[in-house]
Amino acid sequence: MSQLVIASQLDEDFNEVIRQRLALTHPGAEVLDVPAGVPSDLPAEVSILLARPINVRGYLAPDTPPPGWPYGLKWVQVVSSGIDFYPKWLFDGPPVSTSRGSAAENIAEFALAAIFAAAKHLPDIWVHDATWNFTALTPIKGTTLGILGFGAIGRSLATKAHALGINVVALRQSETPFEVEGVEAAQDIHDLFARADHLVLAAPLTAATRHIVNSAVLASAKPGLHLINIARGGLLDHGALLEALDNGAIGLASLDVTEPEPLPDGHPLYSHPRVRLSPHTSAISSNSRHEIADSFLANLERFLNGLAPENLANVQRGY
Repeated sequence: MSQLVIASQLDEDFNEVIRQRLALTHPGAEVLDVPAGVPSDLPAEVSILLARPINVRGYLAPDTPPPGWPYGLKWVQVVSSGIDFYPKWLFDGPPVSTSRGSAAENIAEFALAAIFAAAKHLPDIWVHDATWNFTALTPIKGTTLGILGFGAIGRSLATKAHALGINVVALRQSETPFEVEGVEAAQDIHDLFARADHLVLAAPLTAATRHIVNSAVLASAKPGLHLINIARGGLLDHGALLEALDNGAIGLASLDVTEPEPLPDGHPLYSHPRVRLSPHTSAISSNSRHEIADSFLANLERFLNGLAPENLANVQRGY
């Protein structure tokens, strides 16, 4: 086999981890640093592209691919779980796989942290002087966690929640049984919202799920529901959310994702007293370099052995 040459749009420290790992298994393999954004002018010897999201921070890739696409590529892996951050033509060439599941533990931990913060009134209970006012904190044991979407994030979250004595009810698109014992299936999305004390949106964004959480769904919510979105901002109608927060249907919203990202200056979600907004950071950890490497290198071995990569993107399905 000719020399293995990989083009990577990741940061240098991520690429260095991959180089070090490849040196042990595939001496002579080369990882080229290439710019983020629309892939262009890749050297002819590059057979694999490790790509980061393109349509982010308000940028939209052209509807047509750059001249020469897909160059000499035989396989593309994107470092995100979803495929909504990429132009459609990226999927018209060689097989494209995603990194679905690589950050599931990080995201599940973040969702649990949001639940703890809400229940224990953090950071509001920190004191800064001698005026101590005691606040009754809410137990999480015995509460009900709703999960919309039940992939790797949902499975990790449900397992962790059960260990804490939290009841779990979930809704997924497929009829596949839940892989975690004790998870109860909601009848529909309205039933899910009506039963949950905390509810995590963990579904992919597709044409069918855009604004799946709308005014009618929010009106079904159990009074005081804490809504947590760690998936995609487009799942949630922000105007409907603001109305539900103002009329009391929703007690608190913890949002790690929005649409667009970032929200424009002055957007009411920034200043609403019952909104906790973070900058799409739940998947990022101090170990992300190794998690991305694990996902990519496992698929690389499949590619080199003539097998289809895991987590192949499906444009029709939307993820």
